[in-house]
Amino acid sequence: MTTGNPVRLILTFSIPLLIGNVFQQLYNLADTVIVGRTIGRSALAAVGSTGAIAFLVLGGFYGLTCGLAVVTAQRFGARDEAGVRRSIATSTLLCGAFTLALTLLSVSYARPMLKLMNTPEDIFEDAYSYIVVMFLGIGALAFYNLLSSIIRALGDSRTPLFFLIISCFLNIGLDFLFILSFGWGVAGAAWATVLSQLVSALWCLGFGMRKYRQLQLRRGDWRWSWSFAWEHLKVALPMALQFSVTAIGVVVLQGVLNSFGSIAVAAYTTGAKVEQVATAPLFSFGVAIATYAAQNYGAGKLERIEVGVRKSSRLIAGFCVVAGVVVIALGRFWAWIFVGSGEQQVIAQTHTYLVVNGSMYVVLGYLFVYRNALQGMGRTFVPLLAGGCELLVRALLTPLVAGWVGYLGVCAAGPAAWISAAIPLALAYFHTMRNQFRGVGRLPVPGNREAAG
Repeated sequence: MTTGNPVRLILTFSIPLLIGNVFQQLYNLADTVIVGRTIGRSALAAVGSTGAIAFLVLGGFYGLTCGLAVVTAQRFGARDEAGVRRSIATSTLLCGAFTLALTLLSVSYARPMLKLMNTPEDIFEDAYSYIVVMFLGIGALAFYNLLSSIIRALGDSRTPLFFLIISCFLNIGLDFLFILSFGWGVAGAAWATVLSQLVSALWCLGFGMRKYRQLQLRRGDWRWSWSFAWEHLKVALPMALQFSVTAIGVVVLQGVLNSFGSIAVAAYTTGAKVEQVATAPLFSFGVAIATYAAQNYGAGKLERIEVGVRKSSRLIAGFCVVAGVVVIALGRFWAWIFVGSGEQQVIAQTHTYLVVNGSMYVVLGYLFVYRNALQGMGRTFVPLLAGGCELLVRALLTPLVAGWVGYLGVCAAGPAAWISAAIPLALAYFHTMRNQFRGVGRLPVPGNREAAG
């Protein structure tokens, strides 16, 4: 991504990611729709009530794996093949250690976390059975996310997509098998997701090792270096913390939401699922921009970063306007797909969520652009600070506003958090680029000697 038209490269890289994100959301949508339609509203609310905890733990892992791959992308942009292999090996070891520790902690504290969030009693056991399986499957999620991030760092966004599509259809089939045939309830939906991701990761690994010599690691590549590990962690940990800090705010929000009962939880869950699909392109563009910025930063091409980010931000803003109009105009229809026509309260509250959030998608789009550009250049402090701003807004304002205006206040928490994060990110990006062009505060990209050592 260091030569050629920046926007065309970002778009070309983003399209497979976009398709992949849509199918990734189909994982969750399949679980939600099948659970809501086959088991009932309470089961749907149970799955939805675990969303904040899942985001807290699994979102942190997503940030960690993306952060580890930033170093890989920088080494790839610098044409340092030995450094790329060392980076992949180091990332694998670090990810394995974090996976083991977090699996033990999350499974042990799943029940106390659900109680802390005021999970309604009528859905508590279903919520626990769902989330504990998801936590047991952290290894599968980490395996797939790390492998996908590494392959994308090498400039290939298509290979992970191919296996994700296959896995998505496998997930849907297993949903019906485990829920309808085996009678496993909401736990069956979780097992379907975990097993599907594991299969996808294994297939992707086998194919990737045949396609990329960088994945064919040598014995010397596994040699441990604390300094090289820290080079990865100083990017990956802030990115993981950024997701986790944001998720803590979502956990607080979920606790407030749970106090409004299972109908509100089901409505919010439905609206959030629709939004995840509608905003999936933002995640795709974000990953593409981060990879683009990382490779060009490694190659020392700062002008290309500025041009690519500037033009991409215009494209993303236009998309956000269209996406907002669509989710608002068809909000009731989306809700009907999940719960059917008999749940009018759920449909009405889902539409409220989509109106409030859909009107602010442009802000969310700029948030993704500037955050990922900064992270691609190795600037992780302000993105972490922006996550802290989101946490403060969700944790402090949501209970207060919800106490005044009820469910509407919970819905407005997301847009308020986006605004609080987008402002410092935009200011930091323009300040960073100005200093970069002046040669001030340039982050060094280690050369071949350090990587080989």
